[in-house]
Amino acid sequence: MITPLQALPATVRGMLHEDLSDVSDIERRSYDFPWSHGVFRDCLLAGYHCLVLVCEERPIGYGILSVAAGEAHILNLCVDPNYRALGYGERLLDEMLRAARDADVREVFLEVRPSNGAALGLYRKKGFHQVARRPSYYQAIDGREDAAVLAKKLGVAY
Repeated sequence: MITPLQALPATVRGMLHEDLSDVSDIERRSYDFPWSHGVFRDCLLAGYHCLVLVCEERPIGYGILSVAAGEAHILNLCVDPNYRALGYGERLLDEMLRAARDADVREVFLEVRPSNGAALGLYRKKGFHQVARRPSYYQAIDGREDAAVLAKKLGVAY
């Protein structure tokens, strides 16, 4: 009998410079056109809310949140491919929404590939809805892909 994978205990904490190699590795294994190590370093240096989800003493996911003028923008949220579909993405998203609320943010935005059904499902579950479309936003293997722009007003339970 095959047993389904079960989530292991994990904690969310602020990203450290020492995490950048692990975070960059997860990013490279997750996307055809990944962010560079330098982009993650610059997010830390800029003071963005940079979080890592740690399991068994190493990062297995991360989130980057920019906050300005009463709004927040989820710039990146990713879970290691070996740890997906176990609730870790939702846990990270919950922590990012909590950080936005703590910063008195009124609305959170993000872009997502329409082809990323798992991410779209998670965002819809958490109350995000599409407010716009950005044509040719993402680089793709066969050219460009649009982005769905999603938003969620805060102040209501998620």
